[in-house]
Amino acid sequence: MWSAQLRRLLVGLGLFVTAAVGVTACGDKYGEAGAHDPARTAERARQVSDAWEGSEAARVWREGYFPLGDPVRLPKGAFHSDADKQAYQRQNFELRGSLPGAPPKKGEVRWRGGGSLAVPVVSARAAYEKVGGGSVPGPRLTVTGARLGEMAIHTSRGSATVPAWHFTIKGYDTPLKRVAVVASKLPKPPVKPLPDLTDDLWKLAGLNTVSRDGRTVVLRAHHGSCDDGPGVDVLESADNVVFSAWIRNPSDGPCTKELRAKKVTVKLDRPVGDRMLLDAFTGRPVPYEGSPGSRSSSWS
Repeated sequence: MWSAQLRRLLVGLGLFVTAAVGVTACGDKYGEAGAHDPARTAERARQVSDAWEGSEAARVWREGYFPLGDPVRLPKGAFHSDADKQAYQRQNFELRGSLPGAPPKKGEVRWRGGGSLAVPVVSARAAYEKVGGGSVPGPRLTVTGARLGEMAIHTSRGSATVPAWHFTIKGYDTPLKRVAVVASKLPKPPVKPLPDLTDDLWKLAGLNTVSRDGRTVVLRAHHGSCDDGPGVDVLESADNVVFSAWIRNPSDGPCTKELRAKKVTVKLDRPVGDRMLLDAFTGRPVPYEGSPGSRSSSWS
């Protein structure tokens, strides 16, 4: 069986990869087997929503820089070959040339809706190691230089223009861009996470995308090998949006022990705007995690 200690470990690690580790009764894997209870889920979502509304943590969140999109922009036309794609996915880069020295200590984040914030800038070397720190046999992408420029990224306060390192990649006409600024320190949540997983509530794997009109949110949610996949309930308020992930029809029969993740599309009643996107299980903002195998997270 999956013990309570193991389930808590999975939550702490934020695992979202498939990990087959044997055969068990699936009811044990998900906690107590039983039907999803929307009322119980909604009660927790309301607790999280009310705790964040008007809180000091919410104020810090809205005044800081918290990226909710991919910090990397690929060159136009990427990739020219499967070998180049494999090199990127494996972080297998080769540096042939020099990188700029020490950058300015601060860079400016500018929001499309108004306002700006000065935040620390990382070196070109540090940004390079984020996207290309690997050194394994196989195809490689060659970096020939870099310069400090800008790029757009979605944040907790909407779209923003931020400083970014533009890396020149051999064979590509446009650069690979990587955000060059450090996210603000996360505020202490005003509500504690739940102590354990149940059929009714699981930790979300992460935020994948928010549509341009802000009405559609794609999340990644956990599930196992003996169920109908994940479901996500939503509670909207004027201040925030709380997502509650759960398991559809978990079986109590024997099955392999696997933790999987699947994209779930949620339609909102109105655009996200500047509302916070919260996870009912953790009681915290949902971090960007991108697609399976993504190396980029919101606050790394």
